[in-house]
Amino acid sequence: MYSIKKVSMILTTIVLIAILAACGQSTTPTSSTSAPTSTDTPATTNKTITYKAANGEVQVPSHPQRVVVIADSYYGYLYALGIKPIATIDYVFQSAILKETTEGVTNLGNNPDVEKVLALNPDLIVVWDNDKNIENYEQIAPTVAIKYGQYTYKDLLQEFGKMTGTEYKAKEVAAAWESKINKLKPQVQAAVGDKTVSILQPYAKGIYAMGDTYGRGGEIIYQALGLKGTPMLQKEAIDSGKGFASLSLENLPDFAGDYIFTSPWGGDGDKDGSNVYNSSLWKDLPAVKNNHVFKIDPIAYYFNDPISMNGQLDYIVKCLTQS
Repeated sequence: MYSIKKVSMILTTIVLIAILAACGQSTTPTSSTSAPTSTDTPATTNKTITYKAANGEVQVPSHPQRVVVIADSYYGYLYALGIKPIATIDYVFQSAILKETTEGVTNLGNNPDVEKVLALNPDLIVVWDNDKNIENYEQIAPTVAIKYGQYTYKDLLQEFGKMTGTEYKAKEVAAAWESKINKLKPQVQAAVGDKTVSILQPYAKGIYAMGDTYGRGGEIIYQALGLKGTPMLQKEAIDSGKGFASLSLENLPDFAGDYIFTSPWGGDGDKDGSNVYNSSLWKDLPAVKNNHVFKIDPIAYYFNDPISMNGQLDYIVKCLTQS
């Protein structure tokens, strides 16, 4: 039989083993600090980035994974940085360029329901600065509001890089764009020479002449490729800083360049622009007579994000160099 002394030694050894085992377990990382096993759930981390937005300073997750984009113009910026939003509004799905990126993305329609956004469990929401639901969204997740036109398209890419912890990717995307522009710009300028280029969108009561900061290819034509509009277009739509000018049909010749990119605006029921395109003033334009008028998709060219602009660039260059 075991003596009392031996039994005591055995019990002491067992207790020591149990204590050592417990200590060993306490040094193992818990599941709450491990990397997530699926991109369908936000990374569990306390790291945030303080971002100064139009609605104040916002604590944004350093690497957001469930982003809802209510401000549709910004969808392509996030996608270009490797962050595929989980939901956005309908206009993105209607773009001939962006729709190829939307598989698995929830379509929130044109007027997103706050309850639907809540159900998506986002870790970041991106909205316009004048969105009426900003305060409601802020109760759901960190919400960043950005005013349209606050940044150039180049600066906005870098802002999204800072906001989402993807500065390195933003620089890569910018460098790839500059490389492409540097290759194509001399070809375009040689083909166009000192001729002028316009972007015109008829609407029910007149025509919009687009500048260099309002999408429709303007950033590409006037900023990236360095082409010029007519003197009146330069003054009213570009140098003014407005980004566009509204004109009546009788003023059309002053804004119509030697090359014209055009589509109906479509925002007021005028879907085909026939009030302008069927007019004698339009038909008498040199660009029309010389077959230098090029149709653009009114929705795909509404966007000025890196994904959209890459798609637009190829068509614009082809039109200007092969016409």
